[in-house]
Amino acid sequence: MSSSLPSVRGKLTAQRDLSSLTWLRVGGPADWLFQPADVDDLSDFLAALDPNVPVFPMGVGSNLIVRDGGLRAVVIRLGRGFNAIEVDGDTITAGAAALDAHVARRAADAGLDLTFLRTIPGTIGGAVRMNAGCYGSYTADVFVSAQVVLRDGTVRTVTGDALNFQYRQSDLPEGAVLTHVTLRAPLGDADALNARMDDQLAKRDATQPTKDRSAGSTFRNPAGFSSTGQVDDVHDLKAWKVIDDAGLRGATRGGAQMSEKHSNFLINIGDATAADLEGLGEEVRKKVYDSSGITLEWEIMRIGDPV
Repeated sequence: MSSSLPSVRGKLTAQRDLSSLTWLRVGGPADWLFQPADVDDLSDFLAALDPNVPVFPMGVGSNLIVRDGGLRAVVIRLGRGFNAIEVDGDTITAGAAALDAHVARRAADAGLDLTFLRTIPGTIGGAVRMNAGCYGSYTADVFVSAQVVLRDGTVRTVTGDALNFQYRQSDLPEGAVLTHVTLRAPLGDADALNARMDDQLAKRDATQPTKDRSAGSTFRNPAGFSSTGQVDDVHDLKAWKVIDDAGLRGATRGGAQMSEKHSNFLINIGDATAADLEGLGEEVRKKVYDSSGITLEWEIMRIGDPV
């Protein structure tokens, strides 16, 4: 990639190692990392950037494997100028870099129920992009609109119809960067909402490897539905169940492991490479298919080049 890029007011770094920016702590360098100062800085940069140069918007790396050879692209990572959270009646507008947990807590304090976001790792921008959900609720259920900067620098407001939300995905245009999100939440009692989130956190910590280096759930549930967290929740086709049935709980490859605590969590047990993690995931997919005929679909995004 050319060493000449448009001038910016934010920070532009060449050959930025991405491993420290992902929860799994693996991956090679991006050609460039751009941290824009504000929406205008981002818009001007994309408008002036050669349209043939790939762009990859990156959140906090909570649901991501960057391959060991790195990424031939400009990675755009939003920072402090994009994490404000404002409440107005029953609506919340948050910068795309605001953490899901922070949005949930701010909403609860204002008597608004976005409690399902509390245990979802990552940013609210990522939650919109992936239609993140938990306990039977999804981002699409509360979504009003979002501001995006398109690959050509155009700033646009999009609604749910344009994003065509589906299970764990949306139709955000290639190279578009979410900058702000507006949600409308049901009303609730602040104390009760905070107590519910405390209970959710306790249950999560008891059942998931929250102290390990992971990227959340590795595979989508085969039936296409997330765990509801309800008493009558059916586990027959949960990803962890078919992984267990294939005898793969605790399976390892190099420094990668399918967690003993929750077998749908791929973890870095110390010195894993991206190849270890992705390779183990593919091995699990093959063995699950061989044993059950079910093809597991990745929930973790994998990007970049192998070594």
